[in-house]
Amino acid sequence: QVQLVESGGGLVQPGGSLRLSCATSGIIFSIYDMGWFRQTPGKQRELVAAITSGGSTNYADSVKGRFTISRDYAKNTVYLQMNSLKPEDTAVYYCNADLINSGGYRYDYWGQGTQVTVSS
Repeated sequence: QVQLVESGGGLVQPGGSLRLSCATSGIIFSIYDMGWFRQTPGKQRELVAAITSGGSTNYADSVKGRFTISRDYAKNTVYLQMNSLKPEDTAVYYCNADLINSGGYRYDYWGQGTQVTVSS
């Protein structure tokens, strides 16, 4: 059974930094894209950043220049370094992975989410 587990969320002051991690477990044949999404109450989940198997990255305009996504291919882990955080970055952050599982099926997996709160 594939699982994604996020960590690193918490409370930080405006202008501060946090680093989110997302570790995968279970039998995985191959991972394509990995990414981070976020969601606030009453709003749709939105893409924050994504990274392909080849290392290409994509960011939401609102986080460009402040957030950096990276990936450890050996550990099947993805990270999100968040700098210069703003109150509007407050949300539950979800990790996502597009991968082929032990049954040979390609499927989108999600983590359980980690709360990030930016407040003074």
